[in-house]
Amino acid sequence: MARGENNVRYTQASPTRAASAVYVTLTAQLLSIGALVIFELSRGRQLAAELAAFGGRPVGADAEAVVGAVTTFAVLMMLVAGTTVAAAAAYVTWLVRARQANDRSAATAPVAAAWLIPGLNLIAPAVLVDEVWRRTRPPAGRRGRWLTLLTGWWLSWLATLALVTIRLPLDSSSGDLTGVGVLELACACVAALLCASTVRELTTLQRTGRSTWTLEPAPVQTFAPQPTPTSGSTAVSGTS
Repeated sequence: MARGENNVRYTQASPTRAASAVYVTLTAQLLSIGALVIFELSRGRQLAAELAAFGGRPVGADAEAVVGAVTTFAVLMMLVAGTTVAAAAAYVTWLVRARQANDRSAATAPVAAAWLIPGLNLIAPAVLVDEVWRRTRPPAGRRGRWLTLLTGWWLSWLATLALVTIRLPLDSSSGDLTGVGVLELACACVAALLCASTVRELTTLQRTGRSTWTLEPAPVQTFAPQPTPTSGSTAVSGTS
């Protein structure tokens, strides 16, 4: 008698831990940017003027306060840079795992190319996230809400990028240390909140819409009924 076997197919669980890392690093990034903005508003313009008066190299007893402020500013800048790198790494990790949750063979190269190739990185990351969302087979009627959320996040991210890389270098006459202010902080907050919302939406959809283990029942074995032997059909062997 043949023995049936169950076929077990493994599907990766939703990237919940990677999503949590995105939330934590985005929060840290916003806190560091907020601290830098507070420093800029309270001390930045005055510190820039003092550094200009000292020729950029403060010396003497009167320069001790300036040195302390410069040290604080340097620490804040390192915090902003470090948390930004951490947030970017956490997001890329989450995106890779989210793609592999739908398809275990999904390559990581498209994610790296989408974020690193100039020009392409202005649209490709959002397209990749939308592709992951579509492949999770979401319930009907949620497409419009998702596209609104995704578009809002990406436009706010591009606005933040434009403020930091285009407006601040052109606005060099303000007399501040970096020029980062309330406008940049507000755009960064909106972009971070919408980014976290897209991550949460997609991760929740993957967690609730797909089971970790999928069992496929074994095929049913069918057997032909055996004929019941009768007394008249019993073979009797003769003796010699």
